[in-house]
Amino acid sequence: MPVKQPQLTDFLPTTKKEMQLRGWDELDVILFSGDAYVDHPSFGAAVIGRLLESEGLRVAIVPQPDWHGDHRDFTKLGRPRLFFGISPGAMDSMVNKYTAARRLRSEDAYSPDGRHDMRPEYPTIVYTQILKQHFPDVPVVIGGIEASLRRLTHYDYWQDRLRPGILCDSRADLLVYGMGEKPMLSLVNLLTQRIDADQSVDVHTFRNLLLRFPQRQTAMLLSASEIPHGIRPDDIVLHSHEACLGDKRCQAENFRHIEEESNKYEARRIIQRTGHAGHCVVVNPPFQPLTQDELDRSFDLPYTRLPHPKYRGKRIPAYDMIKFSVCLHRGCFGGCAFCTISAHQGKFITSRSKQSILREVRAITQLPDFNGYLSDLGGPSANMYAMHGRDLNVCHKCKRPSCIHPQVCRNLNTDHSALLDIYHAVDALPGVKKSFIGSGVRYDLMLHKTGDEAVDRANRQYTRELITRHVSGRLKVAPEHTSDRVLQLMRKPSFQLFYDFKQIFDRVCHEEHLNQQLIPYFISSHPGCTEEDMAELAVITRRLNFQLEQVQDFTPTPMTVSTEAWYTGLHPYTLEPVFSARSPRDKQAQRLFFFWYKPAERQAIIRELRRIHREDLIGKLR
Repeated sequence: MPVKQPQLTDFLPTTKKEMQLRGWDELDVILFSGDAYVDHPSFGAAVIGRLLESEGLRVAIVPQPDWHGDHRDFTKLGRPRLFFGISPGAMDSMVNKYTAARRLRSEDAYSPDGRHDMRPEYPTIVYTQILKQHFPDVPVVIGGIEASLRRLTHYDYWQDRLRPGILCDSRADLLVYGMGEKPMLSLVNLLTQRIDADQSVDVHTFRNLLLRFPQRQTAMLLSASEIPHGIRPDDIVLHSHEACLGDKRCQAENFRHIEEESNKYEARRIIQRTGHAGHCVVVNPPFQPLTQDELDRSFDLPYTRLPHPKYRGKRIPAYDMIKFSVCLHRGCFGGCAFCTISAHQGKFITSRSKQSILREVRAITQLPDFNGYLSDLGGPSANMYAMHGRDLNVCHKCKRPSCIHPQVCRNLNTDHSALLDIYHAVDALPGVKKSFIGSGVRYDLMLHKTGDEAVDRANRQYTRELITRHVSGRLKVAPEHTSDRVLQLMRKPSFQLFYDFKQIFDRVCHEEHLNQQLIPYFISSHPGCTEEDMAELAVITRRLNFQLEQVQDFTPTPMTVSTEAWYTGLHPYTLEPVFSARSPRDKQAQRLFFFWYKPAERQAIIRELRRIHREDLIGKLR
């Protein structure tokens, strides 16, 4: 039976004409997106737009508005009844645009044909300032990963300076951090219950409502006298922005509180004074994680799963990567020091139901160009599905940023049985020839010995089935480094576990006559890493017959332990000094060791080994 092609009205409107096709002459919410509009659950603006639509609101999306000239993209849909929303993109705009060497990336994966000129740097700030210029009385709500990770004083690598919370620069009225479903539903419920349906919300009314009814998982810029109930004994009052500018130790001390509260079930309110006018950024505690039913609802909204028809004939690289993939869960309890996932999604796992996952797979099989192969059944980490604490009361009191570092928590259930059941059910569906796992897998979870024979047997089965049934020629894993000292700073397991996993991978491939590769990811210039560490990494990977491809130089991104250590020179939890390769010359010298196998790099590597007095390694890199 032929698949029905979506009509223009199956998408959220992006123009006046599309509004008229729906019979709308007014909008409740207008969302501005830094990404192209792809109506798919992997694109944040589509998720929030569809969610608000399901609440009966009239919602439009303006994707990648032109911020030059007369700003007509910002005014063409008029004034919304409730607020403007800004979703700057699925990636931080600066990470999306520049490499660790501050060079322009080859393409913008979230723009049509990978174009670089479709969004400004820091779109949250640029879009908000333009909207405030044209609609000064309309509330602006900012969210997404750029706003979320910049909600308090943060180090900006691209400008090489500390910046205040993004509310200060943007002057938005409200910041939503983390995954936006719960706070956005709470916000619109507050507004629709307190405002008549024929009335518009202005900034004064909006702020007054939020001061009377503070919303979880949001932040506001307030004067000290406006803080609801004043500063309470259980509030965390950080060092001020100005104190952090004057003393890097203050910034390091702040970060520990920020990270711990981001990963607690019951967090406290955070307050930071900023500027000389007595203003404070007030960060309200987050909501508890979504329930399974709530997460299912988000994924089951009526997405077309396609780019908007305006992009017909154009390629959107990020969409090409995910259109045949399925996300199984939210959250990650790995707590890697350089990763922002737990800061944005949190460490508590919420997994979709089997029924919701199968519904999405069936929808994918109906896409006209689906060829039977699913590119990924994964998540932030592919194999954390349905994992949580055995005794949730213990989890509710915990403030560890990682459930598996420095060792796997004894309360954590690492059973892979539920995930195996998902794999089996998906692979049994008509139209599915094979499902691959494209997300990163945690081999430390697969290899963890629990003492429960049923769980350990399931984990061994998962490991074998992953290797034999779900690898598309190459399995990517992320040991990140070979030095256990550096790995400790990264909050990653000992490299010995990689040896153990490689032995299993090689043995299973040999037994099953599979010609497959194990592809490890590594990072250079991470805080604590020296040139000598990189030289030894080169020797070890040479001994393992790896010619490294999946490598990167450490990029300091807002709101990670590694970034704070890189900027302040202190570990935020111990306040002990940490070395970092900061100059371009030192960073390039470390990166050089990834490419020991390239003849063009050999003389430079030899010079570096002599400079650091490790001539003994020269012969080991032939």
